[in-house]
Amino acid sequence: MEKVAIFVDVQNIYYTVKEKYHCNFDYNAFWAEATQGREVVAAYAYAIHRGDEKQRQFQNILRGIGFEVKLKPFIQRSDGSAKGDWDVGITLDVVEHAPDVDRVILLSGDGDFDLLVDKVQTKFEADVEIYGVPGLTATSLQNTANFFREIEQTLLLGR
Repeated sequence: MEKVAIFVDVQNIYYTVKEKYHCNFDYNAFWAEATQGREVVAAYAYAIHRGDEKQRQFQNILRGIGFEVKLKPFIQRSDGSAKGDWDVGITLDVVEHAPDVDRVILLSGDGDFDLLVDKVQTKFEADVEIYGVPGLTATSLQNTANFFREIEQTLLLGR
């Protein structure tokens, strides 16, 4: 059975799905698709903690599906901009788990991850599968991955 590790850039998926489809990503449908016939070694969802009840409920849903939810505090800067980036945390966890799996599944459209994808393939000889929104996923990320799965109708809620 193929061993997989799953890493979800929650903010990236939320905003790109919202922008393209005006609805939400279906994490249950994703989980059913991505884990079918596979052994899940690790599954992380990286999110920003704002402390509101709706977010806590969403995080509990993710935990119920099978994800370990990792939270970072939401930081509002004095100039009005915000910070809540998980790129380094995701990268560290991917590098930690890549030696133990056949496939890394990354949900993000962020082109900064193309270097990570290349490293996982060459150093750890693991396949990398990217889930991303068409038109909002960096071309460099799509081209570097072994597999690119477009987030479309079957992975959307309320469609």
